[in-house]
Amino acid sequence: MDWSLLTCARKGHITYAPDEPPLRHNLHVDTPVGEAWRCLRCGTYVHGEPHGSGPAEKAPLVKRGKELRDAFIMRFFAVERAIRGIVVLVAAYGVWRFAESRGSVQRIFEKEIPLLRPIADQVGWDLDHSKVVESIRHVFDLNATTLRWLAIGLLVYAAIEIIEAVGLWMLKRWGEYFAVIATSFGLPIEIYELSEKITVVRIGALLINIGLIVYIVVTKRLFGVRGGKAAHEAHLRSESLIEIEHASQQADLKHTSG
Repeated sequence: MDWSLLTCARKGHITYAPDEPPLRHNLHVDTPVGEAWRCLRCGTYVHGEPHGSGPAEKAPLVKRGKELRDAFIMRFFAVERAIRGIVVLVAAYGVWRFAESRGSVQRIFEKEIPLLRPIADQVGWDLDHSKVVESIRHVFDLNATTLRWLAIGLLVYAAIEIIEAVGLWMLKRWGEYFAVIATSFGLPIEIYELSEKITVVRIGALLINIGLIVYIVVTKRLFGVRGGKAAHEAHLRSESLIEIEHASQQADLKHTSG
């Protein structure tokens, strides 16, 4: 998949006229229907005036190719975090409401549970020793204050997930750091849960989070990995069309002088 062309198809091309004559010549062409400039993202010649002009060093730093693929992956993780945050937010609201009306809910539960006995007997389900029923009754034993603190804890967790989602979706470096740190703090809890009971969902969640941490740290060069921020920005500049054209010109000059 050509991520550059795909992005230009959605967002439009980005053209720039550098002041340096050699670079300007390589990015510009005259056609029977007017001048055209090369798109800094996909390299296609686009008719019309350039979107900007000035020194080559002032040209916009446009993501291309692999960087656009990385941006898509970051936003995939952002959507996953946003969905998780919304689910936890709904759970926090439910726990808070339950804390306010715990007594009435418990009375309804105890009143209706005997109606399930005939069905449970038919399928061989022992309601008196059911872990599900025991867990629900254990929740009823919690006092309202404990439930409210639980709701607050869920609310904080939801806020963390949503902040992660925003930072990753906006492709901000602080969002990448926040996501790695916040996700790392959650790994011991997920590992502990697996030690109690192994399920496909828990294994999947752990693998996704480990994958997110490794992927962001390595590809975005966080915490000084692979040269850190300076190396990451240098890599982005080296992938820009203007830098590629400039490097090509320097190589041609050396070849000619040689």
